[in-house]
Amino acid sequence: MLRRLYDFTLLMAAHPHAMWVLFAISFLESSIFPIPADVLLIAMILAAPSTAWRVALVCSVGSLLGGYFGYMIGYFLYEAVGIGILAFYGHEAAFETFRRLYAEWGFWIVSMAGFTPFPYKVVTIASGTVNFDPIMFGIASTFSRAARFFLVAALLQRYGAAIRTFIERYLGLLTTLFFIVLFGGFLAIKWLS
Repeated sequence: MLRRLYDFTLLMAAHPHAMWVLFAISFLESSIFPIPADVLLIAMILAAPSTAWRVALVCSVGSLLGGYFGYMIGYFLYEAVGIGILAFYGHEAAFETFRRLYAEWGFWIVSMAGFTPFPYKVVTIASGTVNFDPIMFGIASTFSRAARFFLVAALLQRYGAAIRTFIERYLGLLTTLFFIVLFGGFLAIKWLS
């Protein structure tokens, strides 16, 4: 099923309303859709490199709005369903620990997940569940999602199809390593001072 969704997403790159499809996929990918918007973003930029910045902007805006939709899912479903599940399993204390950690490190969690291959929808929903500051959520999401999509656009515009394999295979790993080093540096500074 995932392969069919992936193929469908690539097919949409040639559709006359591809920008709207990209917006919809990037919106849904931030909350419920399993295929990353990058698949369509890459195909659209390779098909028309002169539209790279507009494609990255549409993808970024769709992702940010979809992130807020995921946030609302977490916020409203936690109250309706999540509390009862935690109480049933006796995990209220563990969740409070998670909530405190998220309050302290939430900006970095959202930033890292928005830029790396970690499923962003998990973080958007978790952010709503713990009632993470929606303004900080928006800032971290805007920064990380736009940085991710504009970086891909810049690489594709500069190097074309030759860099596609590199992006698909290694960009996620390299950005994850970058955030681990960056986050580790902040932890070291905090604990050493």
